[in-house]
Amino acid sequence: MSERLLKCPLCKSGDILNHVVVTDHAVSKKGFTLCRCGDCELLFTNPRPKEEEIGPYYDFKEYYSHEDQVRSFTQWLYQKIRKSSIQRKVGLINGLVKSGSLLDYGCGTAEFLQEAKRQRWTVRGIEPSEKARAQAIGKLPAEILGNLAEVPEQEVYDVVTLFHVLEHVHSLRKTVKKITSHLKSDGYLVIAVPNPESADAKHYGKDWAGYDVPRHLYHFSEKSMTIFQSEFGMELVRTEPLVYDSYYVSLLSEGYKKPNSGMISRYLNAFLVGYRSNKKAAKPGNYSSNIFIFKKK
Repeated sequence: MSERLLKCPLCKSGDILNHVVVTDHAVSKKGFTLCRCGDCELLFTNPRPKEEEIGPYYDFKEYYSHEDQVRSFTQWLYQKIRKSSIQRKVGLINGLVKSGSLLDYGCGTAEFLQEAKRQRWTVRGIEPSEKARAQAIGKLPAEILGNLAEVPEQEVYDVVTLFHVLEHVHSLRKTVKKITSHLKSDGYLVIAVPNPESADAKHYGKDWAGYDVPRHLYHFSEKSMTIFQSEFGMELVRTEPLVYDSYYVSLLSEGYKKPNSGMISRYLNAFLVGYRSNKKAAKPGNYSSNIFIFKKK
């Protein structure tokens, strides 16, 4: 079953209109409508599967963020990029706070937390997926939980991270408020999300893999993240690009747009589109995916 939203899940505006129909290429092959908020510009899947019924949409072998094993060249490439990204993410939080306390919401298989702990961070991870959580617990048995409600009320953190997670959260406002309640008064909230206004998103249109319906429930523009600040009492400190994402998302998008193309053609086109997308992104905030760093006001 599905649920229909009558208001924007970010700013609660009733000014919402149908925007585009996007196909779930990975699992159901069904079309899902994205609505657009006239006030904050958030795009969101509407109607959408209920939280208790969306699980099967994640059950496919190409959902690499929940996998450790390598079964294809694309997955091997994803793992290589992920290792590099993990080093950059730890470097980023080290630049905010030197070896403090970290909560990673949607920690996947916990490689990021492992590296942060190796660099002397006190870590906690939350992973709703049973499959990914089992792998994470195997690496960090005492630090992994299944949901926010399990985090002790008194625990507060120097940094809370959501790397490509916020777009998956059903109870958007409730979850963000709960997360920020576990943030120290001088702590940082670090959020990475895909950008529907990037050059690669515009190039691929409804075949852009960053939409990833219905798993991605929301798509945040730069304006949406500006509204995010006022809605949750946060201040945007700075924005950082995720330059690898344009290549990976373009590779998936090539497969969606041209399913009968050969592998060499697909990789070449994806590289060119990804390169051009990064080149056109004149400033942070315009890339295929962006990291937004907030502090409490």
